[in-house]
Amino acid sequence: MTTLSDLLAENTGLSGEAADHLQAVVAEWQLLADLSFADFLLWVPVSPEHNEQGGDFVCVAQARPTTAPTAHPEDVVGTRFTVEDHPQLARAIREVRICREEDPHWYRDLPMRREAIPVTFGSNVIAVLSRETNLAAPRVPSPLEVAYLGSAGDLCQMIVDGTFPHVDSQTDVHTSPRVGDGLIRLDAAGNVVFASPNGLSAYHRMGHESDLVGTRLAPLTRSLIRDPFDATEVAHRILDALDGKPGSRTEAESRRGAVVLFRALPLRPHGQPAGALVLCRDVTEVKRRDRALLSKDATIREIHHRVKNNLQTVAALLRLQSRRTSNAEARQALTESVRRVASIAMVHEALSVSVDERVDLDKLLDNVLPMVGEVATAESRVSISRSGSFGIVVAEIATPLVMVLAELVQNAVEHAFPDGRPGKVEIVVSRSARWLDVLIRDNGRGLPSGFSLERADGLGLQIVRTLVESELRGSLSLRKLKDGATRGTEAALRLPLGRRP
Repeated sequence: MTTLSDLLAENTGLSGEAADHLQAVVAEWQLLADLSFADFLLWVPVSPEHNEQGGDFVCVAQARPTTAPTAHPEDVVGTRFTVEDHPQLARAIREVRICREEDPHWYRDLPMRREAIPVTFGSNVIAVLSRETNLAAPRVPSPLEVAYLGSAGDLCQMIVDGTFPHVDSQTDVHTSPRVGDGLIRLDAAGNVVFASPNGLSAYHRMGHESDLVGTRLAPLTRSLIRDPFDATEVAHRILDALDGKPGSRTEAESRRGAVVLFRALPLRPHGQPAGALVLCRDVTEVKRRDRALLSKDATIREIHHRVKNNLQTVAALLRLQSRRTSNAEARQALTESVRRVASIAMVHEALSVSVDERVDLDKLLDNVLPMVGEVATAESRVSISRSGSFGIVVAEIATPLVMVLAELVQNAVEHAFPDGRPGKVEIVVSRSARWLDVLIRDNGRGLPSGFSLERADGLGLQIVRTLVESELRGSLSLRKLKDGATRGTEAALRLPLGRRP
């Protein structure tokens, strides 16, 4: 799908700052569409170098209302209109004012009213918003509709003035309250002149029992919020909006335990104070679920922490046992067990500080792999290096993957370089959208004659085969390297990165 940035680059010569302003308009215009009960289309004049005939407009973005039927069921983005097709577009640019068609316009058997709203940036009109209302479904005038349309008219005029969206506004409109969540209209003195049913319900849950109309919203809201700092913050946001300053989203908990999101927007058409809009949304249940998830997440991390501590205790007991064992073979087996248990403990340690059950495998292996050379032999002169990145992996595969990699590197260090012979082991990682491919190469003596991975009876390779096949759903192969003077062994591991059964 072509983005707004792409369409602007393909059809206009707008500066980056002007394009950013249009992006800000589009980020806010769902509010306009819902208040207007109308579709909004963003039109830009096609620059001469992109238009041989001249005078064309291209639609670069589209928004549909959630409060009324759409006037455009189909996608209009990318459509070109001439001045004759939509004369109000050019007129709005020329006269720098909102232009409305006198008679309804018929579009694909749908009657609709079209208005052109020039978008001003600095001292120039850089685009035109077309507000298109579906007239097929008659609407009965009501206080809600009057308040919505009046607020939409003020905001649209502020777009013409170049004061909306405000340059300093950094509100995340995707998580902010919307029109349907709750809307309160204030006059220039800060008194409530209209409150939607959902807006009134939000304040009822906060503890205000009577109607809102006629009350001064800022002091009322301050009195309902539990935390003094939050109460002052919300009240200041409302008062700042009345003073014409852009508002951002804020959250507060009432004395009754209700959690409400607020956003205040100044209304200053033609630069004259006309009050403010306060959007509010009751998110008490959402916050309750968030707290439950956070509590569950903290419990899981605590479990990982305790498992890590228990595994470290087991490793310490095995280490003590190995020191008291006189049999060299038994001591080696216990030492390898210490390394395996310690590797698993490191995975649980990483998970104990993770917030989403995911592990940075590169960082983890940088801690695990140094243990491999130490366990192999005290006189080991084998260097271990890694190229490529494993990235972040889910907890489901972190433990078996770390075990497999540690076993394969351990196997290379132990068997490819006998008698403390120097050498190197290289781990090469590559990943695509679907696969993780890992190569473990060494420049040692190579595989023995007649070696078969399926018939290998070593504990390390048995562990690797079991984990790769049953836990990782992957494949493993071993081959002997012989390229001129280069000799050694290469283990190739391939794992799927998609969803697991």
